[in-house]
Amino acid sequence: MEQRHLGRTGLRVSRIGLGTLTWGRDTDEHDAAEQLKAFWDAGGTLVDTADVYGGGEAEYLLGRLMERLVPRQDLVVSTKAGSVPDPDRRTDGSRGHLLAALDASLARLGTDHVDLWQLHAFDPCTPLEESLQALDIAVRSGRARYAGVSNFCGWQLAKAGTWQLMGDRTRLAGAQLEYSLLQRGIEREVLPAALDLGIGLLPSSPLGRGVLTGKYRHGTPADSRGGSEALAPFVEPYLDDTASRIVDAVTTAADGLATTPLQVALAWVRDRPGVTAPIVGARNAQQLTAALSVEGLSLPDEICRALDDVSAPVHRYPDHDWSTL
Repeated sequence: MEQRHLGRTGLRVSRIGLGTLTWGRDTDEHDAAEQLKAFWDAGGTLVDTADVYGGGEAEYLLGRLMERLVPRQDLVVSTKAGSVPDPDRRTDGSRGHLLAALDASLARLGTDHVDLWQLHAFDPCTPLEESLQALDIAVRSGRARYAGVSNFCGWQLAKAGTWQLMGDRTRLAGAQLEYSLLQRGIEREVLPAALDLGIGLLPSSPLGRGVLTGKYRHGTPADSRGGSEALAPFVEPYLDDTASRIVDAVTTAADGLATTPLQVALAWVRDRPGVTAPIVGARNAQQLTAALSVEGLSLPDEICRALDDVSAPVHRYPDHDWSTL
């Protein structure tokens, strides 16, 4: 698998990442092992997790698999901290919480460092510079090699990225946000900020929460995320008429290229400007292998333009040059 630099840093990662959101919850150790082995065999290196995935079980699983299945040194391990299971405060970006969470992640992962440590979300109750100081401490202490953020909007990313460029602070290597043909909101402000600051994008849900595979065109499969009580609300926003038109266009393109909608949708986001590696989550190794087969596909320019047009978000003042409006 092709390797790419994460932003304006020396860290190289596979251009498809393996997500572990369902590990320890819907994905057991056997299926997780098969996924990680298939990913490693395909040349994949970037494995993304978080301290809250599966209530910590995702990190436990990954740690056990690195101990007996895939060498730790062959993987680029990314985890996140800051999300908390508190309905009154969904994020805790305090320095104390973040560093304690990192130590707990390292214990679950069975390693002395992670390659990329990210703030899971912006915490409006904590000064941003305090949260960012935790990233600096983690890197200086050797507990993290690189730092990034997740789910930051445009002004938050621009402020954080600029702050980290001053003095001897740790520059932001990556930003993880949802990005797909069904969700192009980051193109409004996040993407321009990331490009300007040299921050690599790690798109989550690059298949539109599974909808872009076409599996929901004629109903909701019982074994799909949309058919799951826990994840149905996650999928439902992408089952409207607008999404249906985009999925139809992706399916038409796939038919013309003798490939699958999954491959078309994934290739589109993988090769967007600023993108380093989409993070793909799968229910089993078979699904993951289907996603990894996109490695040999590059979309023709005319297909990309057609998909851009059918999925184009509405960006007006002040995002476009005001003199053209």
